[in-house]
Amino acid sequence: MREIKIREEFIKLFQLLKYASLVPSGGEAKFVIDEGLVKVNGIIEKQKGKKIYKEDIIEFQGEKVVVK
Repeated sequence: MREIKIREEFIKLFQLLKYASLVPSGGEAKFVIDEGLVKVNGIIEKQKGKKIYKEDIIEFQGEKVVVK
């Protein structure tokens, strides 16, 4: 599991996918979220603007990222 550090209190889900290099663009991030391909803390998440906080775990295509 990779760790991604953020400086702010939270980051939006679609921004995190791009920041963590899980997708090449923000548009692609929004698409995969719409398709139900992303999990937040083990639950499929379809809100592109979902606030992701420290210690949240994001799963996409078999890769897990924890926010620190």
